[in-house]
Amino acid sequence: MKKTIILLLTALHIVSSTFGQTKKSKVSELEVQLIALEKGGWEAWKNKDVSWFQHNTTNECLWINAEGISNKTQMIQSIPTDCTVKTVSPGNFKFVRLNKKTVLLTYNTTQDGYCGNKKLTENIKASVCYVKRGGKWLEAFYMETPVVQ
Repeated sequence: MKKTIILLLTALHIVSSTFGQTKKSKVSELEVQLIALEKGGWEAWKNKDVSWFQHNTTNECLWINAEGISNKTQMIQSIPTDCTVKTVSPGNFKFVRLNKKTVLLTYNTTQDGYCGNKKLTENIKASVCYVKRGGKWLEAFYMETPVVQ
């Protein structure tokens, strides 16, 4: 009887550990996927590639920064302007899954560049919300705040 109980407890422990690891790996895969997608958005902005914004954002997406609030059309129109970005370096990501179809990322970014004669803020904190629509994760909201040194 003791052997049976010990075997059942051991089996239960192994099965519960396996389920916990499976769920964690799915979250980790999603986290890696969305961080890569967000980094791709920064590279697209740096390289003036509007196609990333056309394909990876919701139609009602909003961007908020020191210049104000932009919708998708305004953001896409502003990309090929006179901004010259040498480097962007997003990092220190925090991932929060709000529900099955909504994720929040927060992170820091350093950047080097100019828009017109105005130097870009070198250090910012960013928050971005991704939603899952039609089986695809899309950016729905982005906000950045300058980091005061």
